[in-house]
Amino acid sequence: MLGLLDFANKWVERGGLIVLAIIVFAESGLLVGFFLPGDSLLFFAGFLASDAGGHHLPALPWVALTCALAAIVGDQVGYMIGNKFGPALFKREKSRFFNPEYVDKAETFFAKHGSKTIVLARFVPIVRTFVPTVAGASRMHYRTFVTYNVIGGLLWGAGVTTLGYFLGEIDAVKNNIELAAIVIVAISLAPIAWELRKHRKSASASSPN
Repeated sequence: MLGLLDFANKWVERGGLIVLAIIVFAESGLLVGFFLPGDSLLFFAGFLASDAGGHHLPALPWVALTCALAAIVGDQVGYMIGNKFGPALFKREKSRFFNPEYVDKAETFFAKHGSKTIVLARFVPIVRTFVPTVAGASRMHYRTFVTYNVIGGLLWGAGVTTLGYFLGEIDAVKNNIELAAIVIVAISLAPIAWELRKHRKSASASSPN
């Protein structure tokens, strides 16, 4: 994961806001973008916009706005893909770039949290990539989707970026930025780990002795 993050981080440093927007958009709206390091990348983007990060990216407002807009547009594209192609899109066989289990997780998350899923899923890796498409395939009311999409995009895209900007100014974080990335990844993966644990316990309890 850190290798991928380091690779993405270097591309962001070289390509600036354009590359950052492309990566955030791909993870948010394209089904093949589930492997991208969204949370950590946003954190690093905020750090790279700060004094401590050497101002490799423009001022924080521009970075935060870019991330939020890319996330919002990405989810809109994901919704349109699901709305146009419907459930048949998810009936493909498992491949290197598609795993039906990810769709199942997104559908379960959506069924449990309803419309709030569009906001909550922003902070859950993998799930956030597939939820917009699931929402489109299930014909979620478009205006409702747009409302929650904008809220979620701002909270995640601008929020995590801003967090990286200000925490990066703290010497303990600045001097251990790789460790901070690991912590961000761990926190973002915690909901998935919790759901998997509950699923396994439920499956174990329901299986015959």
